Amino acid sequence: MTHTEEATEFLLDQFECIPGKAEIVDGKIIAMPPTGEEPGLTGGEVFVSLHQHAKKTKSGRAVPDNVGFRVDLPNRKFFSPDAAFVLQQRSGSAGFINGAPVFAVEVRSENDFGASMEIEIAQKRADYFAAGTLVVWDVDPFSADEVVRKYSANAPATPTIFRRGDIADAEPAVVGWRMKVDDLFE
Repeated sequence: MTHTEEATEFLLDQFECIPGKAEIVDGKIIAMPPTGEEPGLTGGEVFVSLHQHAKKTKSGRAVPDNVGFRVDLPNRKFFSPDAAFVLQQRSGSAGFINGAPVFAVEVRSENDFGASMEIEIAQKRADYFAAGTLVVWDVDPFSADEVVRKYSANAPATPTIFRRGDIADAEPAVVGWRMKVDDLFE
């Protein structure tokens, strides 16, 4: 085992003992504070809708907040989206899900704004796509417009923007699933 592999295994052992939500980015464990009411409820609405779709279509499964996805990127080892969708069946283990979700939802919290945060969020989206995610939603419950930006792996710099009155989708990651934007921002 190389020094880098040993360091990664040590970090992973430490990571599994961290209470709460965290990710591994650039060789560091990044603890993520609890979210506020609005972002938490918004992520929950997406999960419930995805869960209903998954049960009806048996096309995959919805994953709620605080579930870890183990990936093997040079700069990132874990994701913990606010909601997600995977195609694989349950592993039956208590461990993390191996691999990236096909659809990831990131709901902005009160402090997820500003130039440096935009760079960080864009890098995380790029990491999702590098790990195999097909669609990432960037949900902003704090803007006056209350928008959902849908980023796709095939056009990662050109989001589709959904606003109140629109019906958002996650095609091609979650085929046939739709959600009213108004339902996210009640």
